[in-house]
Amino acid sequence: MRIDAHQHFWVYNAREYAWIDETMVPLRRNFLPVDLKPELEQEGLHGCVAVQAQQSLEETRWLLGLAERNPFVLGVVGWADLRSPRLRSDLQSLAGNPKLVGMRHIVQSEPEDRFLLQPDFLHGISLLEEFDLAYDILIYPRHLQVAAEFVARFPRQRFVLDHLAKPPIKSGNIYSWEKGIRALASLPNVYSKLSGLVTEADWQNWKPEHLKPYLDVAFDSFGASRLMIGSDWPVCTVAGSYPQVMRVVKEYLAKFSKEVNDAVLGDNAQAFWRLKSPSTHWRD
Repeated sequence: MRIDAHQHFWVYNAREYAWIDETMVPLRRNFLPVDLKPELEQEGLHGCVAVQAQQSLEETRWLLGLAERNPFVLGVVGWADLRSPRLRSDLQSLAGNPKLVGMRHIVQSEPEDRFLLQPDFLHGISLLEEFDLAYDILIYPRHLQVAAEFVARFPRQRFVLDHLAKPPIKSGNIYSWEKGIRALASLPNVYSKLSGLVTEADWQNWKPEHLKPYLDVAFDSFGASRLMIGSDWPVCTVAGSYPQVMRVVKEYLAKFSKEVNDAVLGDNAQAFWRLKSPSTHWRD
């Protein structure tokens, strides 16, 4: 299967999406499955994984509803308060839905750089394996050392790093980021998404060659068996169209074997999240 491993849906309102500032005005509208479906079809993709954009149980339930009504939404990475004493019951209320495949917290926005190591958060992570849920790590490069310590505490938990930890592509300061990526990638239960990279480059002037050094590090450190393509749609559209964004990784993969292409373009995502193929031929 060909899978977009990272994208978002939302019904826009200014209060709940205050992070969409004046530089991202085109994102101030609704983005729903009906908008993504033609993009997937054009790129020959069979499905996608929808990732939370709000930290609310209500949004998670809404995303699961979208997935139930749209077979090409193969899985949902939702949110629950991993620090809450009610976490077990919250997870029990969600886990009956087979489309729920993981959880995420917007750690990059937390004021405490060592947030991942807070005891109540660690306790929450310890419950995810019981519910067969993966965890998406959303951080900046400065958090990578802490993230490696965090992951090392849970050797049986499945983790995936979002957006390669948002490398400093625009500045080109690759070295400290690379050191942190290699440390995190040394832990075998961590995958990474090749997503969200164009928005870390110069939105107006980026070229694929600007992203290549970061892809080189990703492939050398994680290996092709732990990488998956993702668009970060619709956020990516501030820097490029859906085909342009996906083409960066596809063209990079041209030098590799069919097996590597199959892995990065979908097989790894399917295995990591244990995704089922769409039950209907939604592209007919």
